[in-house]
Amino acid sequence: MTERRLVIDTNVLISAALWSPSIPGTVLKIALRDHTVLVSDATFAELERKLLDARFDRYAALEARWQFVDAIAMETVHIAVHTIITACRDPKDNQFLALAVDGRADAIITGDQDLLVLHPFQKISIMTPAEFLRSVEHI
Repeated sequence: MTERRLVIDTNVLISAALWSPSIPGTVLKIALRDHTVLVSDATFAELERKLLDARFDRYAALEARWQFVDAIAMETVHIAVHTIITACRDPKDNQFLALAVDGRADAIITGDQDLLVLHPFQKISIMTPAEFLRSVEHI
């Protein structure tokens, strides 16, 4: 199996945290086990800010969400991002493109149409979680 460098967007990570027996949960498990998952200060801060928000209290205890954030911090590779990208129609999503470029990622995994319409971006695949699962089935 070829190890790939992956960027996983915040919404996919949140889905994996809250519903581990799901497609995003399976994606994260495979990505962390067989590939290199990249984060930047900005993408990690977004995950932490969003996942720890009280609106998710009804889905998972705060302690469990903290444990997820801590696991992501420890099991990913942190990339210093210097590139500024303005290609995405949603400016908040440019951080994932910049991380992918500076981290020499092979793919971005996202359900966000603002990112998916850019596939491929500078030779970086942009795919849904289901597409990622299909791609690893063929490796």
